Amino acid sequence: MDITALPEGSVPEHVLQALLSVSNSSNLVDSLEDLVQVCKTADGREDLSAENVLPTVIQLVQSLSYPSDHYLLTLSLRLLRNLCAGEVANQNSFVEQNGVAIISNILSSASSLEPEFGIICVGLQVLANAALAGERQQHAIWQQLFSENFVALARVRSQKTCGPLCMIIYACCDGTPELVAQLCADCGVTIVKEIVKTAAAVGFGEDWYKLLLSRICLEEAYFRPLFFSLQHVGGNENGKDTEGGQESFSEEQEFLLKNVSEILNERLNEITVPNDFALCVFGIFKNSIRVLSYATRGRSGLPTGSIDIDVLGYSLTILRDICAQGTLRGCTVDTMDVVDALISCGLIELLLCLLHDLEPPAIIKKSVNQAKDQVGSNYSASKPCPYKGFRRDIVGVIGNCLYGRKIVQDEIRRKDGLLLLLQQCVTDDDNPYLREWGIWCVRNLLERNQENQQAVAELELQGSVDVPDLARLGLRVEMNPATGRPKLVQDVAGEALTVGRNLRFSSDT
Repeated sequence: MDITALPEGSVPEHVLQALLSVSNSSNLVDSLEDLVQVCKTADGREDLSAENVLPTVIQLVQSLSYPSDHYLLTLSLRLLRNLCAGEVANQNSFVEQNGVAIISNILSSASSLEPEFGIICVGLQVLANAALAGERQQHAIWQQLFSENFVALARVRSQKTCGPLCMIIYACCDGTPELVAQLCADCGVTIVKEIVKTAAAVGFGEDWYKLLLSRICLEEAYFRPLFFSLQHVGGNENGKDTEGGQESFSEEQEFLLKNVSEILNERLNEITVPNDFALCVFGIFKNSIRVLSYATRGRSGLPTGSIDIDVLGYSLTILRDICAQGTLRGCTVDTMDVVDALISCGLIELLLCLLHDLEPPAIIKKSVNQAKDQVGSNYSASKPCPYKGFRRDIVGVIGNCLYGRKIVQDEIRRKDGLLLLLQQCVTDDDNPYLREWGIWCVRNLLERNQENQQAVAELELQGSVDVPDLARLGLRVEMNPATGRPKLVQDVAGEALTVGRNLRFSSDT
């Protein structure tokens, strides 16, 4: 860097001398670079606060122009960022000196035409550190940037700027439901939509993006407007094609579902999702199953490269994890409400139909085909799994819904689903961990339900299906000497009860 080429002459003399004095430097660049280092420690920030350095730096920033003073401006913003990092006196002074408006003007200049990612990133970091101070700073930032300035910054397609922007918005909204409502109303939802589009295009490197999505989509009931704001132009909330050959869902919608699925799985113990979120995801899943009419056998797990298949898979895994919350914490009122709402909307009936229409696991198919007197050994009309793990995920949702719910146990028996679920207790190359999820499902199907236990005992005695894993459930068939009918009895130390409990929450399965 050629220091002599930098325009110190544009800096007010009193500002220049104050900075040179406090840093004991001979030129402005050295002064700023030294002070940036000093501010990396809490003691250094406190000392400079006592020297009242921040107002001087604000004046320096005001005297510089973008892009001609690019380097000095970058150094000045770095110094401001470090000064505001956890030092309350500096954070208060920043607002008092109209720092929010000054930084906002710089961000507007740097994000117009050809965005300068470095300047924008450091400017956002300044505001992010200030926002962490409390309500006063957050209110000033929100008033200055919402909504047009936030939208412009969200449209900067850079991973470096996405993180601090999410940090600012999350800090402002945290503990303030009315700001979350503004963010997800007609004017504000564009901000989050553009953030998602940026993350989909360039990725995200910090947790602030996921924290913001968690707050909006899982802790509050704003997933629906965000998801449908990302649909194809001319699309509708039914996810139907708008043009010939166009996929039903957009790439950004698929990306959002993937993100939300990951967040929910990571925070199962912390979050109880709103009913509206669960029902919206179920609606997305129902709209996505049309892909099964033309999908071929999947060669990989999620993501597959097909947007519609990935939407199908991610919505299904979200439903699996929603229904797992009751098994993690016990069936509380909140979790019962969510799962019961899904069940009342036909979740179990739909999943049983999908499972019935799939071609059976290879080992079951082979066994049936070898039985010459077995009717229905032709599976040409059955559908293949569109991705590796589809069958397993269906069984996982059913198994989690069955936990502690006699109404689901009885529904499956009445819909002749017992044999179908027993057939899932096998290994299958296209569905890793199917056997373990099948055992978990059957365990919940039979627990404390004498009618189901009796029906399964009769199936086993009749040889309707070979299910050696009943033994792993800690169950065996015995004849009741009093009635002469078969019954399931508890064997010693059922291995699969432990296996099932350990596997049902794993995102790797």
